[in-house]
Amino acid sequence: MDRKDMYEFRQIDALSELPAVEWDGLLRQADAPTPFMRAGFLRALDLAANPQHGWRPSFSLLLERGRLVAACPLYLKAHSWGEFVFDQAWARAYEAHGLRYYPKALVAVPFTPVPGSRLLATGPAERLALVKHLQDWVQQLGLSGLHVLFGSAADAQALEARGFSRREQPQFHWQRAPHWQGFADFLADLRRDKRKKIQQERRRVAEAGVQVRVLRGSAITAADWDFFYACYTRTYALRGMSAYLPRSVFEQGLGEQAEWVLFLAWQGSERVAAALVAVDWPSGTAFGRHWGALRELDCLHFELCYYAPLTWCLEQGLQRFEGGAQGEHKMARGLLPVGTHSQHWLVHAEFQDAVARFTEAEQQAVGAYEEELAARSPFKPPAPRKPLA
Repeated sequence: MDRKDMYEFRQIDALSELPAVEWDGLLRQADAPTPFMRAGFLRALDLAANPQHGWRPSFSLLLERGRLVAACPLYLKAHSWGEFVFDQAWARAYEAHGLRYYPKALVAVPFTPVPGSRLLATGPAERLALVKHLQDWVQQLGLSGLHVLFGSAADAQALEARGFSRREQPQFHWQRAPHWQGFADFLADLRRDKRKKIQQERRRVAEAGVQVRVLRGSAITAADWDFFYACYTRTYALRGMSAYLPRSVFEQGLGEQAEWVLFLAWQGSERVAAALVAVDWPSGTAFGRHWGALRELDCLHFELCYYAPLTWCLEQGLQRFEGGAQGEHKMARGLLPVGTHSQHWLVHAEFQDAVARFTEAEQQAVGAYEEELAARSPFKPPAPRKPLA
């Protein structure tokens, strides 16, 4: 008997239907767990990722003899907003051929382009079985396809074994060097022009009378969240958009071994800006997530989103700072390109072939772009080794 037939595949409309301990137990076995895949955080997203906003939750579970062995956060999407991987051109091509692209099936953490495990499983066989069941389910529902965003290496292995096409895009992450004890050590390793630029930017902020204060976890009060959320929503409003996330997502917290850290900019006795960072202490990683300002001040964005958090990361012994999606300007601040990927499978065979050709060409272009970025490293080249006597 095909082992696939030994599994029970289930879809649930809300993660509250499953004990959090079961979901989080799978997450602890993942190759790249993050706090954003915890049951508590995903449940908090329900107010934003729901049918009223074009996200219909359909969390996928795989059970063997009643025991949960694999699971993933899945949504039926009526659009492509809030994903940070862009497939609108594919949707237009479908429409031009009289085909329906939406709804599509999406495995992702809504509004959160943080790389990490998406297909939770007790092992490779269970992960592969989950993908097979998902493909069957997508076909049975008559959906256009299945997309998995910002997954892990284990996810990619299972998906690409099942015919998924891979797309890659760089993000910009900071990695601590062993000899960096503080911000001055980090600056010393930068090229002279980059180092001077950062010093000038920090000086402008200081000369404007701005000071940065840091609040962690339970020290963030309701009034602090009020101020942060006003900053956060203003950032979207300036672009003519509505903020994706409700305030409750942030106040929910991130779990026992992770926490929100709020960087507040004060000018005299007035708060003028805020930046929110998530910290996962077991992995030593900080994630830059959101920022906003109620007053425009020169270079304040760089100070609050990069320099102050990096200074704090060095003080706290953290090893990584992930700067989020896009933003080539982050390289000048010491964040280097890191490849992130997504996998895509379309039911329509001819369109899947076309997507495979497109992603192959795109991969080559992205690879060349990443090589170009690597050649523009803000860090000084390593000193040549002295020959042995």
